[in-house]
Amino acid sequence: MVLRNPFTTIIVTGVPGVGKTTVLTQVRSILDSKGKKYMVVNFGDYMFKVASSKGWVRHRDEMRHLPLMRQLELQEYAAEAIRLDAEKVLGEGDILLVDTHAVIRTDTGYWPGLPEEVVKNLRPDSIVVIESPPEVIVARQKRDPTRYRADLARVEVVKELLDMARLAAMSSAVLVAASVFIVENVEGDPSIAANRVVELAEKLR
Repeated sequence: MVLRNPFTTIIVTGVPGVGKTTVLTQVRSILDSKGKKYMVVNFGDYMFKVASSKGWVRHRDEMRHLPLMRQLELQEYAAEAIRLDAEKVLGEGDILLVDTHAVIRTDTGYWPGLPEEVVKNLRPDSIVVIESPPEVIVARQKRDPTRYRADLARVEVVKELLDMARLAAMSSAVLVAASVFIVENVEGDPSIAANRVVELAEKLR
C-alpha cells in the first residue's frame, strides 16, 4: 500500500465555529505570496456533490443525518475523488489541503470524519486540528447566523466535541503514520494559525 502522495498532504480539521475556513483563506494568501502551487478542497463539497446527484439530500446539513452506511459510502467516494483530482495537477513540492472534520456529532453519537478507508485513500502527512476556547467558539457561532447550530450552542457541548476531535484525529493518524498538529486560532488574528499551518507544510518534506 502506498502511504504517501508525491505532494504534501495536510488534512485541516476543526469543530464548527472554530474559524477553520477563515484560517484556510489566510493560508491561501500566504501560499500565493510564496509562489507555492497548492489545492484547497472541501471534503463536504465532494460528499454533497455525490449525495445530491443520487437524490439522498437536498441541503448539505442533511448529510450528517444520513444512515451510517450511507455516510461511509459518501466519505469513501469523496476521499478517492479528492486524491485523483490532486494527482492530475499537483506534483512533488506542491501542497494539498483538505478542509474537513475529524469527528461529526450526530443523533446517533460521534462518528469519525476520517475512518480507515478515507484516511488511507487521502494519505496525509499530517492532520491539523484547529482549536479555540469553547467560549470563543460559541460566541463566534452566535455572531454568524448562517453557521449557527442549536445543538452546539453550549460551552460544555463544544468542550466535549473538542476533546473528541483530538482523539479522532490521533486515531486516524495512527493508521497512516501521520502527525497530529494542534493549532490555536487566536481570536482576532487568524493569520497566526495560518502561518503555523504553512510552516508545518514547509517542514514535512
